[in-house]
Amino acid sequence: MSDKIPMVAALVLAAGAASRFGSDKRRARLADGRTLLGSSLDAPMALLAEAWLVLRPEDDRQALGVPAETRVVRSETARAGMGHSLASGIDELLRASSATSAAIFLGDMPWLRRDTLVALAAHAAAHRIVVPSWHGRRGHPVIFGRQFWPELSRLDGDTGARALLQAHAAAVQVVEVDDLGVVLDVDTPESLAQQAARQS
Repeated sequence: MSDKIPMVAALVLAAGAASRFGSDKRRARLADGRTLLGSSLDAPMALLAEAWLVLRPEDDRQALGVPAETRVVRSETARAGMGHSLASGIDELLRASSATSAAIFLGDMPWLRRDTLVALAAHAAAHRIVVPSWHGRRGHPVIFGRQFWPELSRLDGDTGARALLQAHAAAVQVVEVDDLGVVLDVDTPESLAQQAARQS
C-alpha cells in the first residue's frame, strides 16, 4: 500500500522560456549534481500519488533530469505563456486523473519542505483552493479543487490563475506556513547561487 497522499495530483509547470536566466535554467545543477527541475520534482513525487510535468514538445526529459516515472504532458502552446501551460496540464488531468485536487508547482522551486506540502494537502478539497503564505507573501504550490479544473483548462496568456483566484475568493483558504521555500524561485544564475548558499 502506498503511503503517498491520495486524491491530490501534482502538476509541475516547466515549459517556460526562462529568458531572464540566460540559458535553460531547468538544467542548472545544484550542489548535489541534480538539475534544478529534477530537484523541484522531489517533494511532489515523494508525497503525492500522481505527478505530472508540463514540458515543451521538443524537451529532452533525460537531459532535464526528469525521473522515468513522471507523467509528462507536452504543451504545444506553452511558449504563449504560463496560462497555456497550466491549461494543457489541467486538460490532461481532466481526461486521465481521478484526483479531487491538483497542486500546481513551478519547476524552479526546489526548496519547498515536505512537511509544508503535507500540511497544505490536508486542507485540499474538491470545492476549495488552498494557497500557502509565508509572512503574508503568497506562494506555491496552489492546490485547486477539481471543481475549478474546467476553468483552469480554458486559461491562456501569461497571467496564470490569478483571475480565477479573484473570481472565487470565497473558496480560497490561505494557509500560513513557516517555510521560505514556498516563495523561493530562481530567475537568474545569481539568485540560484544565493539561494543554494542559504540552504546549505
